[in-house]
Amino acid sequence: MMHWLPLVGVAVVVIGFALRLNPVPVVVAAGVASGLAAGKSVPEILALLGNSFVSERALLLFVLTLPAIGVLERAGLREHVSNWITTLRGLTLSRLLIAYLAARQILAMLGLIDVAGQAQTVRPLLAPMAEAAAAQQRGGPLDAEERNDVRAFSAATDNVGRFFGEDVFIALGAVLLIQGFYSQHGIELEPLHIALWALPTAIAAFVIHAIRTVLFAKRLERGRGTPATDTTQAAD
Repeated sequence: MMHWLPLVGVAVVVIGFALRLNPVPVVVAAGVASGLAAGKSVPEILALLGNSFVSERALLLFVLTLPAIGVLERAGLREHVSNWITTLRGLTLSRLLIAYLAARQILAMLGLIDVAGQAQTVRPLLAPMAEAAAAQQRGGPLDAEERNDVRAFSAATDNVGRFFGEDVFIALGAVLLIQGFYSQHGIELEPLHIALWALPTAIAAFVIHAIRTVLFAKRLERGRGTPATDTTQAAD
C-alpha cells in the first residue's frame, strides 16, 4: 500500500482542476504532496522543483510571443482577418479547419511544432477566421455560445494536428520517450520504426477529426433553433 502513496499528487490535481483553481499552485501542491508521500524532505522537494524549472526554462520562450500578439490584436488583427474571410466566397468553416489541420499535422511531422500554436495562431488568426466563415456559411451572425463552440473547436483542431503529427518526427521528445520506456523494459526499438508505426495513427486522426469538423459545421449551419418554430411563434 505504501508504494501507492506518491500517487496522492494525482488526486490533488484532479480535485484542483475540478474546483477550477489556478493550475500553477495546484500542480506545485501536487508535486509537494507526492514528494512528502514518497518520503522526501522539504529541502529535497524544493531542490527538485528548482532543478526542474531551470532545466525546462526553454519552454517559457513562447511567453516572448505574447507581447507581439497583444500589439497586433490592439491594432485590429482579429477584425482585419475576419473581414478578409468574408471576401472569400468559397471558403467554408469545414474547409478552413481541415486545411489548417493538414498544415498543422504536416508541420509537426517535420518537427516544426512551434510554427503554429494556440497563442500565436489560434487566438489571433484561426478563431476569428473560423467565426467569420461560420457566420458567412449560415448567412447570419453567431450567438455567444456558438462563437465559443467555434473557438473551442478551432483550439481542438490545433491540438489534434500537433499531438498526432509530432509522433511521426523521430527527433521529438514523444518518440524518444517511447523509445526510453521500452528500453527500460529490455525492448530495443529504433526511433524510425516508432515514427513509422505512428503514421497510420496520424492519418486515422486526420480522417476522424475531418469528419467531426464536417458534422460540426453542418450542425452550426442549421443553428440551435428551428426557424419554422420561431416563425410560428412570432405569427401567434
